[in-house]
Amino acid sequence: MVDAAEDLETNPADAPFIKELIKVWRAQDSHGAWDGKSDLDLLEPYILDKEKRRALPIMGDPDPETIWRLELYFNAIALSIERATGIMVSPMLKMSHEGFGRMVLIGGRLVVVNKQLRDVHRFGFDTLGKLAEEGEKHVKAGIAMIAAFEPVAKY
Repeated sequence: MVDAAEDLETNPADAPFIKELIKVWRAQDSHGAWDGKSDLDLLEPYILDKEKRRALPIMGDPDPETIWRLELYFNAIALSIERATGIMVSPMLKMSHEGFGRMVLIGGRLVVVNKQLRDVHRFGFDTLGKLAEEGEKHVKAGIAMIAAFEPVAKY
């Protein structure tokens, strides 16, 4: 039997979170501008290997495109949790212009996911596998939080 973490490393494009993230990206393309792009090409901006990360300044303000990518990432997490639990999950982002802040995903009156953000201008993952792994981790934590406090999420 193949371990789930090992499967993410061998073929991360098949991870449920990656598929959800691709759906979120495709939904943004109302005019078909990205029809010619492959799914993995759409996710390429999330991959920041060591060389790309080194090219970025240590301190910097996030550009609107990076913030948008961050929002789409957490939207995919929220939708994945929603599909698994049936509880509507809404993202809320509060961030300073310097790229420090917090993202919370709220289901009912329950904070389902609470992520402290820093250095958002450097938001990305070493590999597609790491992107899938982190997304799946947040989804599982959100599902577990709703399971533990379901009456609050349904309030």
